[in-house]
Amino acid sequence: MQILKEHAKPYLRDIIFSIIAVIVMAGASLWQPRLLQNVMQAIISDNQDKVMTYGVQLIILAVIGLIAGVINTIFAAKVSQSIAADLRAHEYQKIQSFSFSDIEKFSAGNLVVRMTNDVNQVQQLVMMILQSLTRIPILFVGAFILALITLPRLWWIVILMVILIVLSSQVVFKQMGKYFAKIQSLIDKTNTLAKENLQGVRVVKSFNQEENETQRFTDNSNNLTRVTTMIGYLFSIMIPMFMLISYMAIGTALLFVGRGVVQHPNDLAAITSFISYLMQIFFAIMIGGMMSTFASRGFVSLGRIKAVLDTVSELTYRSDAPEANLSGDVSFENVSFTYPGDDQPALENISFQVKAGEMIGIVGATGSGKSTLAQLIPRLYDPTVGDVSVGGINLKSVNEKSLRAAVSFVLQRAILFSGKISDNLRQGKKDASHADFSKAAEIAQAAEFVNQYDDGFEHQVEERSANFSGGQKQRLSIARGVVGAPKVLILDDSTSALDARSEKLVQEALDKELFGTTIFVIAEKISSVIHADRIFVLDQGKLVGIGSHDELLKSSPVYSEIYETQKAKGGN
Repeated sequence: MQILKEHAKPYLRDIIFSIIAVIVMAGASLWQPRLLQNVMQAIISDNQDKVMTYGVQLIILAVIGLIAGVINTIFAAKVSQSIAADLRAHEYQKIQSFSFSDIEKFSAGNLVVRMTNDVNQVQQLVMMILQSLTRIPILFVGAFILALITLPRLWWIVILMVILIVLSSQVVFKQMGKYFAKIQSLIDKTNTLAKENLQGVRVVKSFNQEENETQRFTDNSNNLTRVTTMIGYLFSIMIPMFMLISYMAIGTALLFVGRGVVQHPNDLAAITSFISYLMQIFFAIMIGGMMSTFASRGFVSLGRIKAVLDTVSELTYRSDAPEANLSGDVSFENVSFTYPGDDQPALENISFQVKAGEMIGIVGATGSGKSTLAQLIPRLYDPTVGDVSVGGINLKSVNEKSLRAAVSFVLQRAILFSGKISDNLRQGKKDASHADFSKAAEIAQAAEFVNQYDDGFEHQVEERSANFSGGQKQRLSIARGVVGAPKVLILDDSTSALDARSEKLVQEALDKELFGTTIFVIAEKISSVIHADRIFVLDQGKLVGIGSHDELLKSSPVYSEIYETQKAKGGN
């Protein structure tokens, strides 16, 4: 609730107006049966003037209640929508500060549900609090007191009805609570399955797995349906049970009033109001219980959102670190790294120094730790042991803005965002000009297809960049990486989808145009790094060789084996 209170503070005035409107609306509902009793007494006594006066008062009271209800709805909707928007923005901003390990802890699909479905549940919770959950206690207490005042001798009927309904509701609502908790986890799983299937649709169709994937989704969907249906069954039991209790109370009241009408003639006018108050008590308990149960789902969602907002990132930057123009020097000192949840280190006791302007090739078998090493340089992860420095400054002491300006990382899996090509390139340099775009595209060999578009760099990128081939996406990703002229450029197998000619042209352009930039080239093919100043050879997380291509052929058995294997394949 603390998070909800914090986000509600800016809207305190609207909340107060909403609550005042609820009080007026509840007061009008409570006073109507009282006026109706006066009307009945006036009719019995044949006093037409009083009938007209009380009738007009009833109409005025109904109009006041209607206006109060409209005002309450307007302010409640405004507050709930505003708090939901603030929560969603706050949560999204928090996620942007997460490290890779933080995101992996929750999973991307789970975080999407927390920003969408869970925020919607909190929005409904706020709406319920400002409408139903605020009005219900007023109606219950008011109707209870006025019922006792209206027919004091039937006090025991009121209390007995309340006890029976409350005891019955406790049994039903307790069962509902556990089912609402299951719903959110099932929605999480549904979202994950749908996301995985749509993103991997080519794999699914290539291996003819449509039926299996459909079955997986259907099984989870059936579980969600089963839980939701159980809640529906409980409602189908609860409402008739409550109605039976309330009608038994009304029947008992009518029986006693009918038997004693001679001794208590005023009860004839009061019975209508008494029944109205009984029904208000009944609806207050029933709706209050239902809203409380639905609210429990909102509180579950609020807890899930709180878990995101309260997460302390494993990777933080010093707020007092001054901005600095970092050079391209990179050093690792006794660096080891183990992924969260793993027992074996991905990197073990890595040490090296790279001077600004060097081109470093990194090779090794699959799973040798190449990408892991690369991810430590832009501080996507912190080493478990040891220190990583860029520009002579330990990354744990560096200014984040300075690091992002100095280091650019181009991933193997090229990811472009929907929008325009220029929007994607500006992610590498916020104020990049058209000239910057052109130069970056020339280096990445992307100009040859970008220039064919009538709108050039303003050409639209569709969702998941579906209108570009794998090679085009990689070239645009490289262009995004070089547009800001970084001091350190990391290419994590970023030319794997390029043909040999395009790859060679990219390498030549990097050498010529990014003179002075430290370049790390991670590659499966030795031909991609053969002309590097130095080549690092990784094997099972250990740095087992450093040197030029010729030196490593003589000194590194691991490198020689990789080279001979690739050479043999090339020969075939």
